[in-house]
Amino acid sequence: MAFHEDPGVREEAPKAAGPRFFFRIIAQEAAALLKLNLLFLLFCLPAVTIPPALLALFQVVRRMPAERTVRCWSQFWDAFRHRWRTAWGAFLLTVLPLTAAGYGAWFYLHFARNNPVSYLPFAFCAVVFLTALLASSYLWGLLSEGRELTKETLLLSLRLGLGRPLRAALAAAGWYLPLAAAVLWLPLSGAYLLLIGFSLPCLLALFLIRTVLERFGGSPADQ
Repeated sequence: MAFHEDPGVREEAPKAAGPRFFFRIIAQEAAALLKLNLLFLLFCLPAVTIPPALLALFQVVRRMPAERTVRCWSQFWDAFRHRWRTAWGAFLLTVLPLTAAGYGAWFYLHFARNNPVSYLPFAFCAVVFLTALLASSYLWGLLSEGRELTKETLLLSLRLGLGRPLRAALAAAGWYLPLAAAVLWLPLSGAYLLLIGFSLPCLLALFLIRTVLERFGGSPADQ
């Protein structure tokens, strides 16, 4: 028996993915990436505004891999103005554990050469550092989806960091490594930092965890 396709039914086109999708976003949103990078730098001029500027950057850039409309100024300003408390909370919950655990790991590793017992606190600090690093990748991604900084969001970011560590590690590398390389190459990298040095790594980090955010990134009421 022969089967014929119903002409009134069309198959949905496969959703774009992979490197081609990433470079397509860059090509389509190049102007927006430049504008957002400039806005981020301008709003970071008083150091106290760095966390809300960072969350605003993440929140607007997140719209690109989600294929939503991007309006740089209005969306950036809205996120910056209304979510500064959330931004500062996320910033402290990211920086403090990473700094304390990172310093602790370095400190105890230095003494472990002569005192093997120091490997125990070193291992503890290393685990805390890695856990905070992985969880922070999802935390900022979830916040960029509009979630509030609640206990539920923190626990979800922790579960995702431990349950899906590869994507979290790649996202962290996509964000931190280009920034670290740019800082090390100053002043040669000055133009890069001014143009896309923050918006592009942000896009890369969010692109790498986009499929997880599509599943878990909605507000709790939507889950």
